[in-house]
Amino acid sequence: MNLYLGIDFGTSGARGVVIDEKASYIQAEVRYPFQDSPAAVTPKIWQEALFVLVEQIPKQLRRKIKAIAINGTSSTVLLVDAVGNPVDAPVLYNDTRGSSVLEHLRSIAPPNHTVLSATSSLAKLLWMRQLPSFSEAKYFLHQADWLAFLLHGQLGISDYHNALKLGYDVEELKYPEWLEKLQIPIQLPKVLTPGTPITELRPEIAEKFGFRRDCLVCAGTTDSIAAFLASGAKLPGEGVTSLGSTLVLKLLSRTRVEDARYGIYSHRLGDLWLTGGASNTGGTVLKKFFTNVELESLSGEIDASIASELDYYPLLKVGDRFPINDPNLPPRLEPRPENPVEFLHGLLESIARIEARGYELLQQMGADKLSRVYTAGGGAANHTWTAIRARNLQIPVVASVYTEAAYGTALLAMGERKRG
Repeated sequence: MNLYLGIDFGTSGARGVVIDEKASYIQAEVRYPFQDSPAAVTPKIWQEALFVLVEQIPKQLRRKIKAIAINGTSSTVLLVDAVGNPVDAPVLYNDTRGSSVLEHLRSIAPPNHTVLSATSSLAKLLWMRQLPSFSEAKYFLHQADWLAFLLHGQLGISDYHNALKLGYDVEELKYPEWLEKLQIPIQLPKVLTPGTPITELRPEIAEKFGFRRDCLVCAGTTDSIAAFLASGAKLPGEGVTSLGSTLVLKLLSRTRVEDARYGIYSHRLGDLWLTGGASNTGGTVLKKFFTNVELESLSGEIDASIASELDYYPLLKVGDRFPINDPNLPPRLEPRPENPVEFLHGLLESIARIEARGYELLQQMGADKLSRVYTAGGGAANHTWTAIRARNLQIPVVASVYTEAAYGTALLAMGERKRG
């Protein structure tokens, strides 16, 4: 029996899921929580997490794994030297230092292009050019690219989900001319279709961990697309909301929708388009004020049928990406009632309003009419929040068939969604 391993690198930790060829049964599930904040997690910790995850998988299962794929956080990027060693700290998905090069980028990229965002991979790359370490760099990689390299040993390979915010043209399947005119003195990744086999595992990795010698490493994807693949959503008009550290919306559509003014972009998914955006609001804000136990107990005291009158824009720091794309957008968390139940109600309601506004915007821009929303991420387990969101969205809101992004990535390794 062949097995398939999907590995998910999120902001709070890494996870691995092993599935069989029927994909109906999870053979193994392993986790590696990060102890530090995302900003303090280094590539060395990523590497440790990757190999600790692999070691946690029972030996008898490792021997049967035919293919592996990895997802990472979108637009978390790093510079590496000729042998793959990072030359500087990675720049994380929500880092806005790229805002300093946006004017330059606007003079080159087409109007309202996906890269015209302070957090895009290309904006980060242009910002990185001023770093003293840039002269040591040979390759520019996404988090998932580098982690896969640790397994297969080939540098400079990515997938077109990760490469979208680098400016890669996912319709023409090539880097556009305007991007080549930038003459970036560094190797941009070769871009493959997600799920495409790259090559076999490094022999020393296969031997050390007891994998098959012919175990393949496949081109990966981003964490939010992996969550979509896991959800069970398949029809135009079906959406997936990832309620993790941040709020990520994806809507399956027959029409491609792109508009950097609102942080909207579309990923290719077979013959369809996965259009959406990501907001900086989400679970990180909730955990700033409440423990997991408090979130569960206080949520139970909220009447989800009644809308909270508190109108927040819950952010931990200035700036959002979608549905308002404004690096200077201030958080709004006042007035704060003394009753923690009322405060939590206001936060959950406000995040639900941002979600509803996001889907509304996607439809206004031409995406298919929203018919159902699947929910992935930690917030999917909060039934009160689900009811508040369903009231705001006015359509069915259901839990994803599988909530782990690692499961979606395992499907990709299996070739289930290779057209991804």
